[in-house]
Amino acid sequence: MKFAFIGAEKASFPVAALCRLLGVTRQGYYAYARRRPGERLRDECELQARVRDLHDASRQTYGSPRIHEALRAEGKHVSKRRVERALRAMGLQAVTPKRFRLTTKSDPSHRFESNLLDRTFTASRPNERWVTDITYVWTDEGWCYLAAILDLYSRSVVGWAIESTLHTRLATNALDMAVRRRRPEAELLHHSDRGCQYTSAEYRAQLEQLGVTVSMSRKGNCWDNAVAESFFATIKRELLGRERWSSRLQVRDAVFEYIESFYNRRRLHSTLGYKTPAQVENEYSLPLAA
Repeated sequence: MKFAFIGAEKASFPVAALCRLLGVTRQGYYAYARRRPGERLRDECELQARVRDLHDASRQTYGSPRIHEALRAEGKHVSKRRVERALRAMGLQAVTPKRFRLTTKSDPSHRFESNLLDRTFTASRPNERWVTDITYVWTDEGWCYLAAILDLYSRSVVGWAIESTLHTRLATNALDMAVRRRRPEAELLHHSDRGCQYTSAEYRAQLEQLGVTVSMSRKGNCWDNAVAESFFATIKRELLGRERWSSRLQVRDAVFEYIESFYNRRRLHSTLGYKTPAQVENEYSLPLAA
């Protein structure tokens, strides 16, 4: 584009002055001027084709700096700006890595329990088996963490909480909501991973007071808690991953609407024979708590 500008303005200004102004050499301009328009177009098409090949070969992770270096290694002398123009012309850009945040992390000093659930993701009645886990979402204010507890009988979310940190209160607040709503009796099995929130003395004390049997996934095995993982995949696909969140309060309001109005009451679940959690629990004569 610089050489084209010089060609358009050389009748009014000296070529040498234009080259100095634009930071290019006279030799480069005259080499450009000697090429016929068809040759220049062919060169640009060939460059774009090679840039696309390098971009695809990198699994769409290369931007202009790496592609420029790859072309130089091949003996092709093109400027970085020209590579940038080729990428823009084709609408290509390097894939931006998704933000990743480790949620539950085990504490080796805590006591772990066996996997009593053993991937039995069904129940014969409400409040027989609960599963729980934690996920995250990025907001303009920073990370936001969501803990949820699901009843395996109806797949309803019986307790949930949102916090700005991974403190144990995130898990205990979700448990408090579940207990207030469901008032579980004895013989409840509570399953989680080995995250320090769930193995902490505070959380374990609440479970012990309720007379709950504790089950935990094996180390590093997400399939042992597949139903909780599936719920988080669903809420990310249907809600959290669909827009940019400006604040944690905005996330909290959206999650409340999604879980309380839609997921528990109106969303048809294939594992429930395309019924809602509320329908399944009403059929058991245990209305979903408000």
